[in-house]
Formats: sequence, C-alpha cells, structure tokens
Amino acid sequence: MNDTRITVALENREIILIGTAHVSRESIEEVNQIIREDPPDMVCVELDAGRYKSIADKEHWETLDLARILKEGKGFLLIANLILSGFQRRLGTTIGVKPGEEMKTAIETAQELGIPYAFCDREVQTTLRRAWARCSLWSKCKLLASLLSSAFSSEKLSEEEIENMKKRNELEGMMSELADYLPEVKATLIDERDRYLAAKIWTSTGDSPSGTIKKQVAVVGAGHLLGIKAHLEKISAGEIKEDVSDLDVIPPSGGISKAAGWIIPILIVLFIGLGFFQVGPAVSLEMLLRWVLLNGSLAALGALIALGHPLSIIVSFIGAPIGTISPFIAVGFFSGLTEVTLRKPRVSDTETISDDIVSLKGLYRNRITKALLVFFLSSVGGAIGNFISIPSLASLLIK
Repeated sequence: MNDTRITVALENREIILIGTAHVSRESIEEVNQIIREDPPDMVCVELDAGRYKSIADKEHWETLDLARILKEGKGFLLIANLILSGFQRRLGTTIGVKPGEEMKTAIETAQELGIPYAFCDREVQTTLRRAWARCSLWSKCKLLASLLSSAFSSEKLSEEEIENMKKRNELEGMMSELADYLPEVKATLIDERDRYLAAKIWTSTGDSPSGTIKKQVAVVGAGHLLGIKAHLEKISAGEIKEDVSDLDVIPPSGGISKAAGWIIPILIVLFIGLGFFQVGPAVSLEMLLRWVLLNGSLAALGALIALGHPLSIIVSFIGAPIGTISPFIAVGFFSGLTEVTLRKPRVSDTETISDDIVSLKGLYRNRITKALLVFFLSSVGGAIGNFISIPSLASLLIK
C-alpha cells in the first residue's frame, strides 16, 4: 500500500486520501497531479477557514487586535499557535516551501477546474483549548516545555528527512513517542481529529444533491491517514455517527484544575493571616513585603528579558500581585496590555510576522511578538515568584 495515498471504497463513493507533510515539495506536486489527472467531484482539505485565510491572505495580520485578544484571555493560545506555525515555517524555509502550501494548491486547483471544495478540520483554537483543558498540571508543564524548545530550536531537516516523515514506520514511531510523552495531547490532536476529519469528509457534498458525489479527494496530514480510513469505514457501516458536534465543545475544567488556580492565592493570604494573628503584625507585614517583592520582581524581570518598555516593566511589578490574587487575570495581562498600548504594532510588523516568528531576533524586533513575549515572560516570572514565596513565607511562621 502506498504510504502517502489510500483509496477507500464506501457504498457508492470512492474517497482518495492523500497523506502529506505540510512542508513537502513532493506533497504539493502529488496533490496537484492527482486532482488534475482524474478530477474528483469534491476536494476536501485538512484546514479550517481561519487557517486557510492565514495561509492565503497576506494581510490577515493587519486585522489582529492584540489588545482585545489579551483582554479575552487568549494570549497563551495565540502564543502556542505562533510557535507551532513558526516551527513548521522554519522547517519549510530550508527547502523553500511554505507550511500548508499543499492545502492551498489543492484549493487553487479545485477552483481552476470548477470542483467544489470544503474545509474539513476543526478550528485550531478549539483544538488547542481542548488539548489544554484535558492536560494534567504535569502534562501542561511538559507541553509548555515542548513548545518552548521548538520555538528556540535551530533544528534543520533536509528535504529527504521531511519526505521520510510521511512513511508509515516513521509515523508510527512518532505517534508512539507522542502517546507515551503526552497521551492527552495525542488523543486531542490526532485521535479526535481523525474522527472529526472523517465525519466532515463524509458529509461534505458541496452544492451537489445528496448522493451525487461519486469520488472525493481529501488532502490530510500523513499522520491521519489510517485513522481517517478506519473512521470512514465505521461511519459507512453505521458503527459510529457522523455527528461530531461534541468535539467542538470545550470540556469544563475538573475540580482539581479549578482549585489549582486558587491554591497559591489562598496559601499566601492564609500565611499572612496566620502571621498576623499568631506571630504579630510585624511578621505579617514582612510576609506581605517579601511576597510582593518576589512576585513583582520576577514578573518585572520577565518583562525586562523580553526588552519591554520601561513602563511595562514597572506595570509588571505592580500588576503581578493583582494577577496572582485573581486567578481570572493572567499575571502578564497588565504588562502585555501596557506594551501594546505604548508600542502599537506597525504595518510592517503585520507584513513580516510570518518571517519574524522563525528567529529570536525577529521575535524581539516585531512589536506584535514582542508584546506577547512581555505578556508570557512576565507571567512566567510571576509564577516562579509565587512558588518561591510559599516556602519563604512558611519559614517566617516557623521562626
């Protein structure tokens, strides 16, 4: 069986699944060739409308309202999205291929030939939020570490190595590693989306009357090939439903996750209160000052490392304790918002962000990514300050 192509015969319909590497020159050529040689009735792609816009529309960043994103608490989601995009773009840069170019080619070829096409993937924000919500605290730490390592990695793959990523034995090894390292993430990013993509491919008929679609071509990541095939066969056999609306719902945080956001502020207030009633006001005041200094200073240090505006650094120091006491506000919210206000993104920043996210120099040069760095690093600094302050405050009680 071809590693990059699977033909699934279901009822009165034939579905050709093309497995691609998202920065593969061969994938672009294969997609174009298959659609042109024997035009299907329908072309499906592993994209949502938002991701397609970001690939096809060079001006989509111009409409970005970073201040609104921070106010809505979506700063970390945007950072994760940018890191993943930057990693893919960095791989593609070595061989001159942009991420998602094979998906764009599939759509452009379909448009040229007058073939209906459909976006069959789940919105990336939903996928990331579901993955994050399902992760335990330890898994979130590992996921964050993985994202950071990919963001600052200088890894370069050859064109041959990228093409090898589509081979079944290579894919199985990577999936096994991901399942062992981050099972919740693998379940959300791969397994759930196998089912989601299969259902959307099955129900995508464009403007054609039901039953007239005889042949479809679906362009998907190579890692989804076997999973989509299995789910398509189950849908066709009536073993599973084609309704995947449940996979668009963000699962509520569990009791432990909800409580986790309150643990540190409760402990801090508790220690300071105990210091006041059991030891005395002087010790209680010393605890308060020690916590503010640790929390605020490390948050400010994070903003400084991000080369934030002097006022953003000051705001980080002042805002970190407020963000800690209110788990609904990220510690870096105030500093990030200040940075965006004082250093408003320029038109040039929106034009070059796709290239800037692939290098550390670019991240600091671009005002959009710099504001996100201020937001992120001040948040990390404040979090470290809180963890350090707990034993420090406890030691004053023991004395």
